[in-house]
Amino acid sequence: MAKTRPKTSKPAPRRAGKRKPKPEQVKDAKRPDTKQARLVEMLRTPEGATVAKIAKTFGWQPHTVRGVFAGALKKKLGLTVTSDKAEDGERVYRIA
Repeated sequence: MAKTRPKTSKPAPRRAGKRKPKPEQVKDAKRPDTKQARLVEMLRTPEGATVAKIAKTFGWQPHTVRGVFAGALKKKLGLTVTSDKAEDGERVYRIA
């Protein structure tokens, strides 16, 4: 018969890991020298920025730029990223 572990009354110890900061905490703890802060500045301008412009500025691939919009800006920081089609047909992104 296979041996079983005796049940303990103590819960398993919690692993020490990173907790997700609340969006308001992240906004207050801005560092102006980060790529994320520079990206937010680009998107807050009235003219906004295109995926191509952001990719060229940071040396990223276009799918990375779109991933940053969805992950870091929308989910973690809670920002609203909007987009409009420009006259030339290219999509321009801004933070609302």
